[in-house]
Amino acid sequence: MAGYILRRLAFVALVLVAVSILVFGITSLLPANVAYLILGPFAPPEQVRALELKLGLTDPIWQQYWRWASGILRGDLGESMLMNRPIAPLLWEAIVRSLTLTVTSFILIGVIGVGLGVIAALRHGRPLDHTVSVATYLGIAVPEFFWAIVVILVFAAWLGWLPSSGYEPLSAGYWIWLQHIIAPVMTLVFGHLAHVSRLTRSSMIEVMQSPYVTAARAKGLPERVVVIRHALRNALLPTITVLALDFGRLMGGIVVVETVFAYPGLGRLLVFSIQNRDLPTLQAAILVVAAIYALANFAADLLYAWLNPKIRYGRSVA
Repeated sequence: MAGYILRRLAFVALVLVAVSILVFGITSLLPANVAYLILGPFAPPEQVRALELKLGLTDPIWQQYWRWASGILRGDLGESMLMNRPIAPLLWEAIVRSLTLTVTSFILIGVIGVGLGVIAALRHGRPLDHTVSVATYLGIAVPEFFWAIVVILVFAAWLGWLPSSGYEPLSAGYWIWLQHIIAPVMTLVFGHLAHVSRLTRSSMIEVMQSPYVTAARAKGLPERVVVIRHALRNALLPTITVLALDFGRLMGGIVVVETVFAYPGLGRLLVFSIQNRDLPTLQAAILVVAAIYALANFAADLLYAWLNPKIRYGRSVA
């Protein structure tokens, strides 16, 4: 197991190196002169040339990449061209706000999604199963921005329970802070709940028909023990993969939700940096999203081994 963890960590590092090369290469090809972005479109050519020399923009692309990548390894993410401030604290503030939405939504998606999937599987073919299936199909078919509009219309405009947009820090009061994250969290849960519940349902139906579940029942074990300790533990294996991918999707695909609700997180920072061609901020933000995806999948692999002792990653499985 230790050898597998080391191999997976090395693979994560390799993925991040590849992503950093792609991100830097693609953003370097964008039609945006950094010197003109800093000095303005009407800056004299000699000033632009002097700034390009100062920033090393005339160096070969591999030298520029190495300078940028080595700075990241030292914890220096550079400086935002538009806001004229270090990217690291700016990005950290956005990540913390987005993680608040992501972790809260992830927990709710996992608990509610697995619960609905198990209930539907245990009531297979009955009205409750059909009701859950229709509701989850609706969740898959409807895009997130639609759920965001529905949440705003119902809970903000009609009922007046929640603010329609914005963000307030925890220092402004717990209830005020909570009100501003409920609507985005509800939108994210509605948009991702279906994948987890549908997969859990189908996996549970298959596992409940397996021989070891039949043997557990034959031993006279209570149905609750059979379902939780024997069936659910194995049925969760494919669900873990979906949950890990959902965590990455929640963090990386939070752009729509944060834009609709004017929530100042990582997604909105990405949109802001793209619109204003703030390349250093854009590069750092994309790299962070890629790291979250890679680490989420790494965590899923470890949970696989914990839930199923038959999996021996460090021996027979590469």
